[in-house]
Amino acid sequence: MVKELNDSNFEQEISNVKGRVLVDFWAEWCGPCRMLSPIMEEISSKHKVYKVNVDENMELTEQFGISAIPCVLVFENGKEIDRSIGLKTKEEMEAYLHE
Repeated sequence: MVKELNDSNFEQEISNVKGRVLVDFWAEWCGPCRMLSPIMEEISSKHKVYKVNVDENMELTEQFGISAIPCVLVFENGKEIDRSIGLKTKEEMEAYLHE
């Protein structure tokens, strides 16, 4: 299950996770974001996956310099190590978790 993060709980949630996680920055009106959503849901059955709505969480959007969506940030032990912009396949998303 993909967990929603927001400006107030993001830091606590991400800093407590060991290993790699994906954080999907998205918006309701974004077509590619809606296409990525079921892929992220599927991945979340085996890995930690989070979502941040850019329209509702402007502080995080600005903090991470999100200028295009979908934008998936890869965190390892609480630190951003990579990011992916645009729609990707399930295999491409899972590769970020295993590199």
